[in-house]
Amino acid sequence: MSLKQFYKWTGLVAVGVLLIIALLTTWYTVDESEQAVVLTFGKAEDGITEPGLHFKMPWPIQEVEKMSKETFSLDFGFDDSGEETDKVTMITGDDMILQADLVVQWKITDPAAYLFASEKPEQVLFNATSSSLRGVIGSSEIDEALTSGKAEIENEVREGLVSLIDSYEIGVSIIDVRLQEVDLPNKEVRSAFTKVTDAREQKQSKVNEAEKYANQKREEALGEKDAIIQRAEGSKVERIQQATGGVSSFNALLEEYQGNETITRERLVMETLEEVLPEANVYIMNDDGNTMKYLPLNQGTIQNVVPPSSTEDEESEES
Repeated sequence: MSLKQFYKWTGLVAVGVLLIIALLTTWYTVDESEQAVVLTFGKAEDGITEPGLHFKMPWPIQEVEKMSKETFSLDFGFDDSGEETDKVTMITGDDMILQADLVVQWKITDPAAYLFASEKPEQVLFNATSSSLRGVIGSSEIDEALTSGKAEIENEVREGLVSLIDSYEIGVSIIDVRLQEVDLPNKEVRSAFTKVTDAREQKQSKVNEAEKYANQKREEALGEKDAIIQRAEGSKVERIQQATGGVSSFNALLEEYQGNETITRERLVMETLEEVLPEANVYIMNDDGNTMKYLPLNQGTIQNVVPPSSTEDEESEES
């Protein structure tokens, strides 16, 4: 074989290889669980492609990078196998130390940004998670972090992390943030904190009992005050009625007196004597005649008594 023929066959083989490579690299498939970005000389031209068979310029003009659409989990405080490692230690707003575990669910939403905006987007996500969690814990008190404030802390971490990731533009989106556990660093600290919590609860219990007793005494005092006011109002009404009745009685007596002064005057004298001398026998005498009227006021009857004669009086005097 001559040198010319060798070059000819070599050229044909090279062209054939190039045609085969071009043919094999002009099409690609995207699965339903995948997303792809087409790169033209290393620059992202197209965004996410739909699942199925797609065509492009042959390599090395264009190439395809495929990424998963699934939701990934970032275990903050756990290793990849799920086993617990050293928990993240943080300082609370009241200068207490605690540990926390966090799970962040995320997915790739912009493949081009995920490939080129950052060299290690997962490390950026990890750092942003750490920053968000430490920022929220650092502004919270330990009681809130260990008890009823977990849900609020979780929401604040989610909001802060979403804001950071959006500002970084690394092509990922936060799906969910779950605060797995918040605890004290060791048994000694947990025991001391438990004692402090028990003492605080006992204090609150005593305060509640004192407030209950104070409220009870306050209610009793208010009830007694109302009773005194009601009795005073009743006495006031009673005295007003008595005074009104006395005025009415006096007015009626005045009318009787104006109609017959003599009889009314005598009746008043007798009634007064009956009140002043209820046990005495009072005699009312008439000097004009020989008959004396005996009026025992406490019996309400009048008897006529004949006085003794003058002779009997003289005999009695002589004897």
